[in-house]
Amino acid sequence: MSSALTDLCRYPIVQAPMAGGTSCPQLVAAVSEAGGLGFLAAGYKTADGMYNEIKQLRGLTGRPFGVNLFMPQPALADPSAVEVYQHQLAGEAAWYETPLGDPDSGGDDNYDAKLAILLEDPVPAVSFTFGCPTRDTLDAFAGVGTYTVVTVTTPEEAQVAQWAGADAVCVQGVEAGGHQSTHRDDPQTDGAGIGLLSLVSQVRETVQIPIVATGGLMRGSQIAAVLAAGAEAAQLGTAFLVCPESGASLLHKQALTNPLFVRTALTRAFSGRPARGLVNRFMREHGPYAPAAYPQVHYLTAGLRKAAAKAGDAQGMALWAGQGHRMARELPAGRLVRLLAEELDAARTAVSTGSTQ
Repeated sequence: MSSALTDLCRYPIVQAPMAGGTSCPQLVAAVSEAGGLGFLAAGYKTADGMYNEIKQLRGLTGRPFGVNLFMPQPALADPSAVEVYQHQLAGEAAWYETPLGDPDSGGDDNYDAKLAILLEDPVPAVSFTFGCPTRDTLDAFAGVGTYTVVTVTTPEEAQVAQWAGADAVCVQGVEAGGHQSTHRDDPQTDGAGIGLLSLVSQVRETVQIPIVATGGLMRGSQIAAVLAAGAEAAQLGTAFLVCPESGASLLHKQALTNPLFVRTALTRAFSGRPARGLVNRFMREHGPYAPAAYPQVHYLTAGLRKAAAKAGDAQGMALWAGQGHRMARELPAGRLVRLLAEELDAARTAVSTGSTQ
C-alpha cells in the first residue's frame, strides 16, 4: 500500500460505507479498532446527523476512520416518468397502509453543509459516491490533512478523479452490493458493468494513484487476488452487513443466507439508480418499470420500505447485497477483520511457497 493509506489502517481492509443505517458508529469503531478502516455513511443524513455520528464515533475509538458523501445529482429525471411510477406503486401503498413519499424531498443531500463541517472539523478520510468533486474541494481537504477517495466504475472515471486531485480511487466492480457508483447515470449502460478483477487491472494501467478494490469480496483469498491485480486495499460491505454491530435490520441480515433468496440483480425499483440486491417480489414486479430518477424514486419508496420492514416482510424491502452474499459470516466485526487478515496472510504464503517449489 502507499504510505499514506497504510497509515490509516494496519490491514488493507476497508469497511464499505453502507447508507441507511448499516454503517453505524458501533460498526465503524469495531472495524477501526481491529486494524481495518471503518467508514461512516453520511448519505441520506442531515448535516447535523452526520456530525453527531462523528462525535459518537470519536467517543468509541481513537483510530482513523472515514466518512462517505453522496455527490449532488443533476436534474435529469423526467417528472412524467416519476408520476407514472408513482401511480404504479399505489397498490403497494394500499397494501402496506402507508403513503408514498415526496419524490422531490431529497435535494442535494445537504452536500455543502456536510463539506463545511468536514473541513472545519476534519476526519482522517473522506470518500465520494456518484461523482467526482471539484479540484477546489479536493484541494481544500488536502489542506486540512484529509485523505480523499473517489469511487469509480470505469477507467475513464478513475482518470477524471486523478486529474481532479483525489488521493485514491475506490474501484467498484459490477459484483458490488448496493448502488453502482457511476458518475453519469445513463440507462443505456445498464448491465454493462465491469467485473472487479478486470476493472482493477484496467484502472491500474490508467492512473498512478492508489486503488481500493470493492465488489463481491468476502474472503481473505479474494483480498489477496485484488491486491495481486494492483489494488492497495480491499473494501468489503456485504461481509460486514451481518455483524452484530451492523445497523442493518434483522430481516436484512437473515435474508443474506436464506435459501429463499438465491440470486442478486441490479435494479432501479427502489431508488431510481442501478443497485444490486437480493431478488424479491418488489424487485421482480417493479424493476422493469422503474425510471432513471435518483433520488426521486428513493424518496418515493422510502415509506414503503420502512413499512415492509415493520411488517416483517422481506419481499418489500431493499435487500442490498453483493454477489458473494451466501458467504456471509455472522461474526463480531473485529473478529471478522482479524480472520480476513489471517486468510490474506495464508493466501499470500500459499502463493509464495508454491512459487519457490
